Amino acid sequence: MPSDAAAPLAERTPQVTVDDLLAGLRPSFRFASVSFDSYIPDPGHPSQAEAVAALREFSSTVGAPASSSFLGRLFGGRTKPAGPAGIYLDGGFGVGKTHLLASLYHAAGENGVPEHKRAFGTFVEYTNLVGALSFRKTVEVLSDYQLVCIDEFELDDAGDTTLMSRLLRELADAGVKLAATSNTLPGSLGEGRFAATDFKREIQVLADQFRVIRVDGEDYRHRGLPEAPAPLSSSQVEEFATEHYPEKTRVVDDFGPLCAHLSKVHPSRYRQLISGVEVLVLKDVETITGQSLALRFVVLADRLYDQDVKIIASGEPFDALFTEEMLSGGYMKKYHRAVSRLTALARAGQMGEQAL
Repeated sequence: MPSDAAAPLAERTPQVTVDDLLAGLRPSFRFASVSFDSYIPDPGHPSQAEAVAALREFSSTVGAPASSSFLGRLFGGRTKPAGPAGIYLDGGFGVGKTHLLASLYHAAGENGVPEHKRAFGTFVEYTNLVGALSFRKTVEVLSDYQLVCIDEFELDDAGDTTLMSRLLRELADAGVKLAATSNTLPGSLGEGRFAATDFKREIQVLADQFRVIRVDGEDYRHRGLPEAPAPLSSSQVEEFATEHYPEKTRVVDDFGPLCAHLSKVHPSRYRQLISGVEVLVLKDVETITGQSLALRFVVLADRLYDQDVKIIASGEPFDALFTEEMLSGGYMKKYHRAVSRLTALARAGQMGEQAL
């Protein structure tokens, strides 16, 4: 990697093709080699070990021939399996749900399901795929998969509710195994964000596709660790990054211009936006007061965490990134997850630790 600082994120305009979107439906760098064995259940929360056992069992069903009717066998078709087609991990942030979901993806591969028959992506990546391909083409493409994993499942508006309800129903009908993670039970998706009662049928259709597995526990990223270091001053951050990470690819962004740029780049492109970045120097962080920007920054935080990008920041600490109203509102779980992940990356950047 070059030692010179690369172009700031605020100056990048990534272009993403449909082929890029499909090729990107794989676990990120952080979760590229995880497994059920590398997940360490907290003995204080038995549901974690139970979740591992349930997912191991579920992984053995991926790729197995689905039962079919006489006509289905005669014409080579597949019919909807009896019962839920998927498994849904519900739990708070930091309990390792993404780790478990990626482990399922890898376990299916070990059981003989080829990579081109497995998909792993975030909720926003799937909705963007529909936008790029059209709904019908997305169903056609994903129906050929044997496993579709959806990380960070959330319904932020009524349109997403209807879209994902239809998509998952059709994939389940095609015999595709589904797996998802979220901080919210399927039947409660959308609560506090839009008139969820008006879309009760669609939400129930979503819930019917899954067997829910509860994963309890504390945020492992900060369990037993000291508080995150205080932000550096604006005059220190670049020198600190150069001194401590001379061989890493570094980018330097002022918080204000970066936030303005995020509003112009679709969140589905944030993975490409940070491509090649190993250290992000973020100057003069301020509390975000607009909900739209806050939600975009949540996605950026997730992508930075996926790629294990160390952060060296000045300005407000990350626990003050969102307003108190946001941290107690309908999207509170998203914001708390983002704070947890950004804090872990900041600790890694300033203290030279591996971000958990």
